Amino acid sequence: MDSGAADSTTCTSPLAGIRVLDLTSVMLGPYATQMLGDYGANVIKIEAPSGDTTRRTGPGKEHNMASVFLGANRCKRSIVLDLKKPDARDALLKLVDTADVLIHSMRPQKMAALGLAPQVLRDRNPRLVVVAAYGFAQGGPYSGRPAYDDIIQGLCGLASLPERVGGQPAYTPSVIADKTCGLFAAQAVLMALIGRGRTGQASYVEVPMFEAMTGFTLAEHAYGGMFDPPTGPLGYDRLLTPWRRPYPTRDGHLCMVPYTDQHWRSFFAEIGKPELQDDPRFCGMTERTQHIDLLYAMVGRRLAEGGTTAHWLAVCERLDIPAAPLNRLEDLYSDPHLAATDFFKTLVDARMGALRMPRAALRFDGQDAVLSVPPRLGQHTREVLSEAGMDDAAIDGLLSSGAAAQWIEP
Repeated sequence: MDSGAADSTTCTSPLAGIRVLDLTSVMLGPYATQMLGDYGANVIKIEAPSGDTTRRTGPGKEHNMASVFLGANRCKRSIVLDLKKPDARDALLKLVDTADVLIHSMRPQKMAALGLAPQVLRDRNPRLVVVAAYGFAQGGPYSGRPAYDDIIQGLCGLASLPERVGGQPAYTPSVIADKTCGLFAAQAVLMALIGRGRTGQASYVEVPMFEAMTGFTLAEHAYGGMFDPPTGPLGYDRLLTPWRRPYPTRDGHLCMVPYTDQHWRSFFAEIGKPELQDDPRFCGMTERTQHIDLLYAMVGRRLAEGGTTAHWLAVCERLDIPAAPLNRLEDLYSDPHLAATDFFKTLVDARMGALRMPRAALRFDGQDAVLSVPPRLGQHTREVLSEAGMDDAAIDGLLSSGAAAQWIEP
């Protein structure tokens, strides 16, 4: 069965030869390590006997291989270690000896209780980069609290933004905090590896979700609060108008963003209102932003009255105004651009059949990353422990005691 991650040490991918121990679960950490695996890192997913909870999230054709797990765990190998047992902890430390990176999403006190505090790991392997991704930075009153995506969206201000456009506070219907912080975590690994290569010293990197997402939210929404004392309210006006939304047309919706002065001059002329380009409310970026509700409402009415989606797409292409039709989730699989760029890959598994997966977004020298099917729970336990120098008798002892587990193909 060809369902395990390829040995990245034999390929020419950017991260070939980098060994990553992945003690994360759910979405943040797995999303980060999947990216590392996509680009050649040898990612070893270390799971408790019950496995990552996402193994049972969403539909699946096989127990412990549900869709959400499949979406964030390709290009990895899985081993099972019950780290509450001393023998399993000792086995993990043997893996630490061979690793470049250890990334975890456990709260610091839990790692310390397992005997895996950062200094313990780095004393064992001074070249080990340790990346810790969790809810809150150390040193504050929230330190050590549990956190999930909804909690962070609420705390960082993101969930309050729909209220500013006339609605109710609401979570973005995507685990955007988890996935954004996954990008931070992957970036942290790469920066620490670059630093190690330059100085010879490994790093311990903290990736706190609350701090990361607060900066993410305020990048544009600090607005008047950027200054001390504030020059005005927080919140970027253009993004907080209820009229910023896909515009209804006669037969669908259009996503359109006239942005520059030239865009607006062209659009005003197209709709027979050239005098608006000299209107003091709309003559420049600052003025348009101050009157964005009025401007976007006018645009919305004009598009709804004036033609089909295809008509307005043709107009926008002629005027060089960025625009696109509204894709719903099911439309993504037939989007002509994604088809032309070969974005969706079909991976064939002997038990689950065909899996349709998005490819890794980045291409190096025009080449797609080589993807592999996400691993079964404990599929590579024996293989990985053997690579760490454990003999068959020692591995058998771990398996028989329940300190480790190995998936056996039915």
